[in-house]
Amino acid sequence: MEKTNMDSLVTVLAEVEKLGFQSQFEINGKNLVSLKTGKHFLSSEVKIAHYYRFEGESNPDDSSIMYAIECSDGEKGTLINGYGPSASLETADFITTVENIEK
Repeated sequence: MEKTNMDSLVTVLAEVEKLGFQSQFEINGKNLVSLKTGKHFLSSEVKIAHYYRFEGESNPDDSSIMYAIECSDGEKGTLINGYGPSASLETADFITTVENIEK
C-alpha cells in the first residue's frame, strides 16, 4: 500500500477499497454476512488480510477497528467494530475465532 496519511477511518477505508475490498460485512450470529451479496461465511472461510485501529482523540467511545477481509470465494471487503466500551461483543467473538489473521 502506498504511504499515505492513514490516521482516519475514512482515509483508510478509501485506500483499501482501491485494493479491491469493496464489500461491507456484518456479523449475524456465528456468520460473517456480506451486505453486497448476502452470502454467509464461517470464521474458517475468511482471512483477515489487515486491520487498522483508530483512537478517539477526545472520547474513547470514538475508538474503532477496521478489518480488511478476504473470503474463501474471493469476495473482499471490510468489517468495522467499535473498540473498547463501544465494541460489539458478537463481532469481537467472531474475530477471535478467525485463525487466518495477518497484519
